[in-house]
Amino acid sequence: MPTITGRSELDAEPSGDSASTGRLGDRIFGGLATGSGVFVIVLVVAVAAFLIAKAVPALKDDKVNFLTSRVWQTVPGSLSFGIPDLLWVTVASSVVAMIIAVPVAVLVALFLTQYAPKRLAAPFGYLIDLLAAVPSIVYGLWGLQILREHVVPVQNFLNKILGWTNLFQNPADFGSIFLASIVLAIMILPIVTALSREVFAQTPPQHIEGALALGATRWEMIRTAVLPFGTPGVISAAMLGLGRALGETIAVTIIMSSYAGDFRFSLFAGGETFASKIANNASEFGTSSQAGAYIAAGLVLFALTFLVNAAARIVIERRKAFSE
Repeated sequence: MPTITGRSELDAEPSGDSASTGRLGDRIFGGLATGSGVFVIVLVVAVAAFLIAKAVPALKDDKVNFLTSRVWQTVPGSLSFGIPDLLWVTVASSVVAMIIAVPVAVLVALFLTQYAPKRLAAPFGYLIDLLAAVPSIVYGLWGLQILREHVVPVQNFLNKILGWTNLFQNPADFGSIFLASIVLAIMILPIVTALSREVFAQTPPQHIEGALALGATRWEMIRTAVLPFGTPGVISAAMLGLGRALGETIAVTIIMSSYAGDFRFSLFAGGETFASKIANNASEFGTSSQAGAYIAAGLVLFALTFLVNAAARIVIERRKAFSE
């Protein structure tokens, strides 16, 4: 008859060899994890240092104000370049894309987590995620060749209603900021949807059950329990999507590359973002000073993207539920 001991075999102390092996594995894993984190930081600092080192000489030779001048001429020996136009187009297209994408992403995420049955939610979620796998050049060609003819009537309609504002004046049939914004909204939709879906799915069940037990309807439960819990996550997801929109290059280059004319503060006008400006004029990088002008524009884009992602991280860190 087997005897019952005070400790099971599983509680027995590991032998010296296995203990030392375990400690060695912990040290190796900890070193690799620490090294990976340090490598990422060093990489970001190295990129920033490269941009600053290449941009400063061009900024010193700039004959106009980099932050206020709307001139862009990179003639060797006579550099005159400023970023207001590029900054406006970049920020305007990204913000409009967020205005379109975030509400749709939140509604899709709520549908997948609160309304759709599990057998439908999983495949539907996979389809949304597949949008992130479509190459940027496909989005650009589709937006220019297919979507544009459907957006032009919308621009004309908005011009009739809101044409008294500068933002909706002079609609044209070429690739506009508004068209690029719609394409960007579709491109960032998977990012915002996926993160919002994960946040909503983490809502504590007791909050949901408590709201329903008190007689709340499905929408009242979502409004009082799910949305308050997920708001910080949605904000951080939106900011990550904004960072993605700010740096998009190929799609925006294809859509707005055919525009030529005076700059206008209208969403229906064309223009260039920081990324598309660099891509369109890569052939002009003949001298270090010419390349430095575009690298200076890239430095501003780098700073914008860094600030957006840093703000998203701050929002996440303030929400203790994400780290507990």
